[in-house]
Amino acid sequence: MNRNLALEFVRVTEMAAIASARFMGRGDEKAADQAAVDAMRTMLDSVDCEGTVVIGEGERDEAPMLYIGEKVGTGSGPKLDIALDPLEGTAVCASGANNSISVMAIAEHGQFLNAPDTYMLKIATGPDGRGVIEILESATENLRRLSQAKKCRVQDLTAIILNRPRHKELIDEVRRTGARIQLIGDGDVAGAIATCMPQAGVDILFGIGGAPEGVIAAAALRCLGGEFQGILKPRNQEEIERARRMGVSDINKVWSIHELAHGDVMFCATGVTSGEFLRGVRFAPWGAQTHSLVMRSKTGTIRHIEAEHHFDKKPQLN
Repeated sequence: MNRNLALEFVRVTEMAAIASARFMGRGDEKAADQAAVDAMRTMLDSVDCEGTVVIGEGERDEAPMLYIGEKVGTGSGPKLDIALDPLEGTAVCASGANNSISVMAIAEHGQFLNAPDTYMLKIATGPDGRGVIEILESATENLRRLSQAKKCRVQDLTAIILNRPRHKELIDEVRRTGARIQLIGDGDVAGAIATCMPQAGVDILFGIGGAPEGVIAAAALRCLGGEFQGILKPRNQEEIERARRMGVSDINKVWSIHELAHGDVMFCATGVTSGEFLRGVRFAPWGAQTHSLVMRSKTGTIRHIEAEHHFDKKPQLN
């Protein structure tokens, strides 16, 4: 995969972030998400590739744009699969809270799991957790193993968990171990990435979130050298059938990080609201500033890109 594509794709997440940041704290989740979708869709068509959305806004009958199977790009160039979330953390952005991002993962054709729109049980850690954690074990056991790998006490670890009623027993269990917990309202892609960022102060992610976001998180952690495992958790028979139509024969299979995101993977994210590893969009009289992360699994290169966007030269952003 051409490394020069990284700069092309980060422009896509930058534009989506700027568009959705206009709705920060305004309480309108749908408007914030739609602004991000519109901007991302427009910018994708300027990238020289033959792209297919494999993780997107839903199936074709559910989403007018960026639906699963939609063709994007100019149609000339490499054949790529694209997993995207124009605004990860819509509720976070709408409330003005931290850690909403615009995010994309890109791979050569056929390298991402075509994850159905259902839930996934997830566990994620930074590089210290590779070959150590096991999703079928309890949170208590995984914290014990990780503490040994990090040469610290369980009490020194911090787990990040989505604050949902379904996680009450999980939260209670982690608290009994003595480990600390950071509860988040939304955005478990950012949560998974945070486990690989020492400055974030997070060691492990537990819990159930969206399966499509699991694939995006796995792609990011491939680039960061982290560990990720997932098990699909359909809510009903309809979601089981949907998964089977998308090629998932064993619903209870444990998906490894390489099965979720294989081969040469590229990852781009731009902050919408500020978080542990990306600053949010900042507007100025002349335009806006963005902070993005661009990574590639093949080289392990991690780039932080700070950009100034002058609206007098980009009238579409006004």
